[in-house]
Amino acid sequence: MRRDPPLQTESPTPAWKERTPNERPQPGLLVCGERLSYEEAWSLQRACRAERAADRCPDLLLLMEHPPIFTLGRTTHDRHWPGEDQLTQHTGIPVMHTERGGSITYHGPGQLIGYPILRLSDFCAGPKAYVQRLEDVIITTLAEWGLAGHRRERLPGVWVGGDRPSKIASIGVRISQGVTTHGFALNVCLDLTPFSHIVPCGIADCRVTSMAVLLGQAPEIGAVRERLAANFAERFHLAWTERVGLEQFRALIEPLPPEMQDLSPQRATQP
Repeated sequence: MRRDPPLQTESPTPAWKERTPNERPQPGLLVCGERLSYEEAWSLQRACRAERAADRCPDLLLLMEHPPIFTLGRTTHDRHWPGEDQLTQHTGIPVMHTERGGSITYHGPGQLIGYPILRLSDFCAGPKAYVQRLEDVIITTLAEWGLAGHRRERLPGVWVGGDRPSKIASIGVRISQGVTTHGFALNVCLDLTPFSHIVPCGIADCRVTSMAVLLGQAPEIGAVRERLAANFAERFHLAWTERVGLEQFRALIEPLPPEMQDLSPQRATQP
């Protein structure tokens, strides 16, 4: 069984100063929306990262869904997928390279995507502690629906089940300029069929499931989003002092200059 590295760091993370229990939560911005393309979401993340690195915006969490897409992380190997031509021919789903950690995965409607844009040194001792906090948020949220999520050693993300565990949430993050991008994907009520065409997260024999499969019915994704946002705020000691819709927020964020546009995700080609 292979490890699924969730991290991609570009610069050292500054020293972390642990908060005392009596400290007031930091103000944060919650941005919620429905469906946004992966390319547009990545462009928005990069703009937010630049704003946060320059202290022009608070720490924030973007919550959304994506239209169907396969994304390849930096540890994707040939054995994890059949190549773009075969994959798109069989599924009709586009494929994109990304700069996050981890291998190939699938995103689609019914999957709750979270992109935290945080100055990491204000919250965690480092990237590994950050991933564990994200796992905590998802595990706590699943418990509210009576589902027991857990970690697996050297396999980041959240799993359910004992003897033959299934993955219910994936995590792949990037840290640049001390600020986080990318994040987590929780399978709420999405079609799991596309996962059968890849090796999810590069993990051999990886089983994938969703809240809907485990519960026998689809939970309301808006309700899951609300509880996940609340649990995120509690675990990261944030207070959502402002909440805006995705479209409203996109209108407020300055786009990156043209010279930065070449850092957008690229359509995959077989190595």
